Amino acid sequence: MEDTYNNRTSLAKGAKDIVKEAKRHATKKVNKVVDRATDEYSSHHNYSRFQDEEDEDEDFYRNPPRQDGESYPDNEEGSSDATEGHDDEDEIYEGEYQGIPSAGDRKQKEGQVALGQPVSDATRDRKGLEQERQADEEELAQQYELIIQECGHGRFQWQLFLVLGLALMSDGVEVFVVGFVLPSAETDMCVPNSSSGWLGSVVYLGMMVGALFWGGMSDKVGRRQCLLICMSTNGFFAFLSSFVQGYGLFLLCRLIAGFGIGGAVPIVFSFFAEVLSREKRGEHLSWLCMFWMIGEIYASAMAWAIIPHYGWSFSMGSAYQFHSWRVFVVVCALPCVCAVVALTFMPESPRFYLEVGKHDEAWMILKQIHDTNMRARGQPEKVFTVNRIKIPKQLDELVEMESESANRVSKFFFRIKTEIHGIYLNLMKCFNYPMRENMMRLAIVWFTLSFGYYGLSVWFPDVIKHLQADDYASKVKLHNNEHIEDFTFNFTLENQIHQNGLFINDRFISMKLRSVTFIDSTFRNCYFDDVTSVGSFFRNCTFSDAFFFNTDIDESKLIDGTELINSTFTHNKKGCQMTFDDDYSAYWVYFINFLGTLAVLPGNIVSALLMDKIGRLSMLGGSMVLSGISCFFLWFGTSESMMIFMLCLYNGLSISAWNSLDVVTTESFPTVRRGTGFGFCNALCKLAAVLGNLIFGSLVGITKAIPILMASSVLVGGGLVALRLPDTRENVLM
Repeated sequence: MEDTYNNRTSLAKGAKDIVKEAKRHATKKVNKVVDRATDEYSSHHNYSRFQDEEDEDEDFYRNPPRQDGESYPDNEEGSSDATEGHDDEDEIYEGEYQGIPSAGDRKQKEGQVALGQPVSDATRDRKGLEQERQADEEELAQQYELIIQECGHGRFQWQLFLVLGLALMSDGVEVFVVGFVLPSAETDMCVPNSSSGWLGSVVYLGMMVGALFWGGMSDKVGRRQCLLICMSTNGFFAFLSSFVQGYGLFLLCRLIAGFGIGGAVPIVFSFFAEVLSREKRGEHLSWLCMFWMIGEIYASAMAWAIIPHYGWSFSMGSAYQFHSWRVFVVVCALPCVCAVVALTFMPESPRFYLEVGKHDEAWMILKQIHDTNMRARGQPEKVFTVNRIKIPKQLDELVEMESESANRVSKFFFRIKTEIHGIYLNLMKCFNYPMRENMMRLAIVWFTLSFGYYGLSVWFPDVIKHLQADDYASKVKLHNNEHIEDFTFNFTLENQIHQNGLFINDRFISMKLRSVTFIDSTFRNCYFDDVTSVGSFFRNCTFSDAFFFNTDIDESKLIDGTELINSTFTHNKKGCQMTFDDDYSAYWVYFINFLGTLAVLPGNIVSALLMDKIGRLSMLGGSMVLSGISCFFLWFGTSESMMIFMLCLYNGLSISAWNSLDVVTTESFPTVRRGTGFGFCNALCKLAAVLGNLIFGSLVGITKAIPILMASSVLVGGGLVALRLPDTRENVLM
């Protein structure tokens, strides 16, 4: 019995020594890899060292050190006492048993490990396994950088650049399409002022949730698959929203479309960064940012070209109207459709496949990248020399399973709940040491830049419209105590106020009332036929023996005690009547946005060319500080031309901050959490956009001081925080 007890004690001590030696060996291996990686690649592409070190690991586990410091005899040189006397046919069992247990210990108890066997994951502590995976990831990052350099930069990267650019362009279109269709959609659907503005907030809310969800899912199921799903969702519901008539259904469609496109930004930058080498990453990610600007230009140009032309519309009776703003919504969905079609021909990110342990799939894609680029260079004979790639240790996760007897709906919601919980756990790891401090700084920079940018983006057009409205109101024509009898009005009345007027036996036929107000006026025996009124009201008026046929005059326009005496309404027009001519400032506003987006082009080019020369952080912090300083000049914007100039200047300065922030965020997270971390930052961006729209929009026409000081302070403060971020220029993709 004492021998048995001593044997068990020795086995336990041996297992502990094996674990300690494994940790020491893994740490030593990482240090060697970091020191040797660059030197080996500069002399010759020698990837066999990764295979050699794996062989060393296998030899270590096959022949672990003994407690007395001696090593076990090699199987090829000798045999153990337990197998002595066996013939050659029995050698097949030597590696499996490594000795026969004694008679008193034939049944191996739970948790006991035979000496000479690799220690199972169950016997190791979780922290040790995570450290081993971390060491593998560091080794993989170095090797992957060398592989991408061997694959080269060429045709494959440019093809992926165009495909992902279409997806990023769709995100830019989605942001601006809301602002362009908002006035027309709310007028067309008879939305009261109390519900006005919900469309913009709902779309940003959907994009906020979508960024967090799809960014997290891309770390679990893959970049390409998630991007296909979220882009398809956006394209379908954006197209559907152009046909629905009710405002509630329209809001729902735009909400789901926003949820879909919300995943585009975090997935696109993560995907493209994982096929770029370190020296190409900053510049080419900056060039990719140009597609967001192209989306702005596309949306502005299409709004300018389509929405004003109300002849591009049709109707089915008075109940179904398809105005030109709906045509604009359909046209804006085309980049998304093109992105989905093109993405079906592109492979998954090989870096993601390696992270989840799919070695063969990743190798095939890397070979495809190499061969595509070599053929484009005229070197089809060049061979892809990589034959083995390091795979990080895959950690088992405990996943709660739904009962097999549950129905499909229950299983679906249970799966969604499980995935959301997994995304939450992955997100929490972004706030663990040593990433916590950098994550908080990134969040502050994203929030401040978005709050200032989107807030001023709303404030600029509204201020210009307010200046135009003041100018329009100053030209109003006043008519007091007029007396008109037996007259036919068959022309347009615009921007007029009629007070204390008397109209007797007059006829209002096939005419428009545009921004016309009748106050304390009387209409006797008047006939109204085919009258359209936009922005026109009757205040405290009296209608006696009046007849209304095919007009849009209803109780919403007869206000402030207006009285109807023996008057008749027949065949009233349904819905809200609108024409582009009624919105005197729309053409000008679309043109202003178009100029503002064109002003971004020089900043985009400069940021792409200088991203790797002056550094990400210098460009990010400097651009935000300069943008904040430029806001002070808004104080002198007393005319439309001055405000337009300041808008172009602000957009041109701020674009460099956006480009560098996208690059820094992409390089700050490891592959396993890159989509989740970027998605969280992008969700903060949309939350700041909603707050900026609400706060800055409420201050239009009230005061200039608060918006200017608020925008300047948050931009300068965010820029100073950005300068404290770590420089990611020399980082390999962990």
